[in-house]
Amino acid sequence: MPSSSYDVCTTSPCYSIQIRLEIDNVIGKFAQIAMAIGMAGGSLGAVDIVRVERGKIVRDVTVDARNADHERQIVQAIKAVGGVKVIKTMDRTFTSHEGGKIEIRSKMPIRDRNDLSQVYTPGVARVCMDIYRNPEHVYRYTIKKNTVAIITDGTAVLGLGDIGPDAAMPVMEGKAMIFREFADIDAFPIALRTKDPDEIVETVRNIATPFGGINLEDISAPRCFDIEARLRKALPVPVIHDDQHGTAVVVLAALINVGRLLKKDIRKFRVAMAGAGAAGTATAKILLAYGVKDITVCDKLGAVYPGRRQGMDPHLRSLAQMTNPRKIKGTISDAMKGADVFIGVSAPNIINADDIRKMAKKPVVFALANPDPEISPEEALPLAKVLATGRSDFPNQINNMLSYPGIFRGLLDVQATGVNEEVKLAAAEAIAHMVKTEELHEDYIIPSPFEKRVVHAVAHAVSEAARKTGLAER
Repeated sequence: MPSSSYDVCTTSPCYSIQIRLEIDNVIGKFAQIAMAIGMAGGSLGAVDIVRVERGKIVRDVTVDARNADHERQIVQAIKAVGGVKVIKTMDRTFTSHEGGKIEIRSKMPIRDRNDLSQVYTPGVARVCMDIYRNPEHVYRYTIKKNTVAIITDGTAVLGLGDIGPDAAMPVMEGKAMIFREFADIDAFPIALRTKDPDEIVETVRNIATPFGGINLEDISAPRCFDIEARLRKALPVPVIHDDQHGTAVVVLAALINVGRLLKKDIRKFRVAMAGAGAAGTATAKILLAYGVKDITVCDKLGAVYPGRRQGMDPHLRSLAQMTNPRKIKGTISDAMKGADVFIGVSAPNIINADDIRKMAKKPVVFALANPDPEISPEEALPLAKVLATGRSDFPNQINNMLSYPGIFRGLLDVQATGVNEEVKLAAAEAIAHMVKTEELHEDYIIPSPFEKRVVHAVAHAVSEAARKTGLAER
């Protein structure tokens, strides 16, 4: 079984193994196996009979574990049961990635010479010349109208950091799958073997022709801000760094619903934020655009404020000018005193129960570091009026999957030439109002990412915003 340092606290489908067992066909033997799995802390899933032999039965048993070491412990526990032979073990996550997860297929068959002469030479020359004479027809006669490039340099992949373009590819393929499954968009992963912003910008600019949109992904801060800004100026299509804006849109949507639930104006909320990277900066900016005025952003050195000397760069100096009206100069714990909302997009276990106790009445805690949040949900739940995390095993998962499929679907539908703040605000409102007022609850402030109506609602809102603000070409 492959090793991994990307561990979780509870059993999870991402550590799911299928074990093929040859078992003595006697009464009670499988009960012993199930007990061994349970005693080892595994979560027993599907059990399938492969074949029955003389005196033996072969079964495939699926078990969820906590991490790779736990997988091995479970297998050893099963081996210790008499009358059981482990034939083979497969890590189902790795199996699902074998050979890649996406492919390109033709939309129509080539059955004979007539078909070939239309889709390729000589008939294709007529279409080429039509586009040459009418450049806008590239959207009508090519894949451009429904295709997004997913661009990464592999410098900020999940919580794994700078692991390079090769190791980033499984994430990019997964992103392409989500675009296709949820928004009917053809997306293609492009992992670049350079970290140089100039080279990234020039490369994307040169390969952009087939794509109606550019999704920047897992590019480290602060380089990501410059790369996105330069590509937006260089290209006549929407360019969105999802780690920034996808997360920010969903955080705003969830906060809008907190306001609806608590019957409070979120513009009057006092917000303390941990994390001044891509997601933190974009979240602060979208909250400001929505009208929230009292936001204090902290990084690992503490509150960001004008005049801070240590660890400041141009993007942090700009952020300092927009935030921290109380001129707080301490730690995240200091920023949380009296705050209505804590938003964490940073690192595990950086706040504690006492920090929440010092917040305002009915504190709202968004601890979004993934897989291990800024405070354990078990510790925060008794104290927070509303708790959200980035994890799927607790209520209120803040998942950017709720935003980017619908945003790109809406922008592609109107052949948008870019993206603006109005588009993102419209997307947040659309996501928020997928939850009806009578459905709102402390454990339900955001719809499920598997609620496919979200994509249609977001796409419609984004298309309308693009039309109203002059981004739409059709």
